[in-house]
Amino acid sequence: MIQPGDRIAVGVSAGKDSLTLLCAMAELRRFYPVPFELVAVTIDMGFAGGMDFVPIQKLCDELDVPYHIIPTEIAKIIFDVRQEKSPCSLCAKMRRGALHRATKDLGCNVVALGHHFDDAVETFMLNLFFEGRIGCFSPVTYLSRADLRMIRPMLYLPEKDVRYFASKVNLPVIKSPCPADGNTQREEMKQLLARLDREHPGLRYRIFGAMQRGKIDGFQEMGRMQGIKAYEEDNSDSI
Repeated sequence: MIQPGDRIAVGVSAGKDSLTLLCAMAELRRFYPVPFELVAVTIDMGFAGGMDFVPIQKLCDELDVPYHIIPTEIAKIIFDVRQEKSPCSLCAKMRRGALHRATKDLGCNVVALGHHFDDAVETFMLNLFFEGRIGCFSPVTYLSRADLRMIRPMLYLPEKDVRYFASKVNLPVIKSPCPADGNTQREEMKQLLARLDREHPGLRYRIFGAMQRGKIDGFQEMGRMQGIKAYEEDNSDSI
């Protein structure tokens, strides 16, 4: 996912996923075989009362990663002006647009997002259930309009591991003030998959495997590279 000389903007929402990604990418700089730079970017939605990003700034200082907060009025537009009853889709588009602009303004050519294994499975099922199509976001996407590459480095990491890491190192997670938080189709799908996985252990892994075997939106390449890595590790003594 990372190429020599990349300048990567990590999208930091202040949730556990993006903060875990930030820590992982900062640590990765120490031993990754090609050099790359990092900056952290937060899109401030502009909720009433504001959000305290000082703990995030402190974390970035400790990680030696420049931190940029981009002020917007997205919350006002969605909830006060348009009064959207289903705000998530428009909100996501506006946040992505703001993040892409900020990424370019900061001289970056790559944006990294904190989507993990469970996010991929949930997105696949959401598309199937609510849009009647088979698809998911791609592990790596070239955004031609913005001339940016979007990467999702944590796609093999289950959410439970993200949750454990965030708790273990006491990441400064900030709860989202969004009024729609926890009351979305994604949350509904998350709960459904959790129940089905309890009844049929390993279900999420089988769905993810089906996405790879079905060559869904770039996941076949991930599967191929993971297979090569596993082969090399299994045969490392004979190489």
